[in-house]
Amino acid sequence: MDLQLTGKRALVTGSSSGIGVGIARLLADEGALVVVTGRNEERTAKVASDLSERGATVVSALGDLSTDEGADHVASVALEAFGGIDILINNAGGGYEGESLSWFDVPLDEWAATFQKNVVAAGRLIHHLVPGMKERGWGRVIQISSGAGMIPTSAQPDYGPSKAALVNLSMGLSKALASTGVTVNTVSPGMIMTEGVMDFLRFFADKRGWGDDTDRAAEYVLKGCGQTVNRIGQVEDVAFAVAMLVSPLGGFMNGINIHLDGGGTASIY
Repeated sequence: MDLQLTGKRALVTGSSSGIGVGIARLLADEGALVVVTGRNEERTAKVASDLSERGATVVSALGDLSTDEGADHVASVALEAFGGIDILINNAGGGYEGESLSWFDVPLDEWAATFQKNVVAAGRLIHHLVPGMKERGWGRVIQISSGAGMIPTSAQPDYGPSKAALVNLSMGLSKALASTGVTVNTVSPGMIMTEGVMDFLRFFADKRGWGDDTDRAAEYVLKGCGQTVNRIGQVEDVAFAVAMLVSPLGGFMNGINIHLDGGGTASIY
């Protein structure tokens, strides 16, 4: 199926690794012009080079989106390169990386830092790029949230709430842009096979005396996570959902949140 993305101009934040790479690659393969962003110069340049070798029109932009300066620079590079952005994927983010993720051990200043990375960073690029979409009468904005935002736990008091805030942000923005031709949606992945998940599986296997048997660790984790699909998600799974939402063919989907978790959400939504 032709997703009608040829010539559309896309900016994918956090596309120097993980889920962002998968999204950038699929949009590029569908004919979109892509801005790859990240904070690590070597990784960002490598992704841009790989996409270029696949025949894509691509530029890279370095910047820490949790700062005004970083977001300003990334937006400026994108607008100078392509004259405008039609598709904004707010994928960059993260959370506290200390040893303990319990409610009372994560410092409050880290809460603020996480909200800067996950929520305010998205807001910065929305302010930079969405007014142009509205003026042109067409655009797509996607926030990449997380299953952690839908299912509260006793841990990660910074990360889960910040991802939940992205869902609220998307819904509110979709209403603010009613009847403009710009749609705003959210994708909330569950367990996706990124390097972070692979590190977790290695740790899990080692802790139980299974050596480097990450397949056994994955099987064990899947049995207890509530999924109804018996595999760990791949970055391509997220990319397919995003491509559907940003396609002109997906224009009737607005303000929605796709739970991309292999059936792991134990509720009606």
